[in-house]
Amino acid sequence: MNPDPSVLSAMITPAVLISACGALILSTSVRLGRVVDRVRSLADRFEELARKQASEVELFEERMELTFTQLDWLTSRARHLQRAMTTFYLALGLFVATTVTIGFVGITGRSGRAFQWIPVVFGMSGAGLLFVGTCLLAFDATLALRSVHSGRALLLNLGSRYAPDPLQRRPSAGRLFGSPSR
Repeated sequence: MNPDPSVLSAMITPAVLISACGALILSTSVRLGRVVDRVRSLADRFEELARKQASEVELFEERMELTFTQLDWLTSRARHLQRAMTTFYLALGLFVATTVTIGFVGITGRSGRAFQWIPVVFGMSGAGLLFVGTCLLAFDATLALRSVHSGRALLLNLGSRYAPDPLQRRPSAGRLFGSPSR
């Protein structure tokens, strides 16, 4: 029995999507690691602030509020990233299953034609999960940007107290390009 070349090429086709899933899993894992590192850093900062009196730290309440807000956002980000990784792993499994079922249908010949819908369902399900995972990454990016803006607000407040006058009068990029400003 000679394998049909079209079946072999069809089996290789999901490899592109398998590779894409692998890249997304790797980058999402790195993002999740960075979030975990950031949580640890904020926890250390919180402990340091908690040991001091409010009178010892400039903008104590604002710093505490920022720490709690960022911890809340980081928790949400970690959830989104974990869900994204789960969907990417499921998509990866479905794309591998697509390859296997394409081979199975090809080997069975005419008797396997009744099962030709199975690889299509696996492939479409995997593509759907890939889409869901990328949406979760977009939500994560939005939360990351919010965190940057909240940190910026505290720095602008400190800058308004300590920066030299020429720096305080200088227009910020936020005002020039429509980002949130002071």
